[in-house]
Amino acid sequence: MPVFLQVSTIAQTIQLSLAPVFMLAAIGQILNVLAGRLARVIDRARALEERVPDAEGAERQRHVWELKLLDERMSIINAALFLAVSSAVMACIVIALLFIANIAKFHIGTWIALVFIVAVSLLICCLTAFMWEVRVSLRAIHVRKEILS
Repeated sequence: MPVFLQVSTIAQTIQLSLAPVFMLAAIGQILNVLAGRLARVIDRARALEERVPDAEGAERQRHVWELKLLDERMSIINAALFLAVSSAVMACIVIALLFIANIAKFHIGTWIALVFIVAVSLLICCLTAFMWEVRVSLRAIHVRKEILS
């Protein structure tokens, strides 16, 4: 005869998994923001790539400089996306481990805590990369001094 789990056991496990679930929701929003920024950077790079062959002198140098900046931003955003997805995967593993440990009566609390710490650490790295990308993007936004004079 199969052994059925108590509803209270499942309810308790769901309560324990709420923090990683909220973390997943936050990571989803961060991924949305990062994907939007990446799309804008790619669109801007494509537009500039079309202008470079026709540009000359200082204008060409400005376009090439901005393209290098956009390339750097794409790399940073790509790294942030990788870190965010990795963090989400770790949060999912935490949730799965919580259920497995509770259902099978495994005593793996230390491992669950370590995986959660890895998930949060990856999220911190993702947010740091995001902040770095925003700082890099500000270099291209400043109005050139020759226009202001």
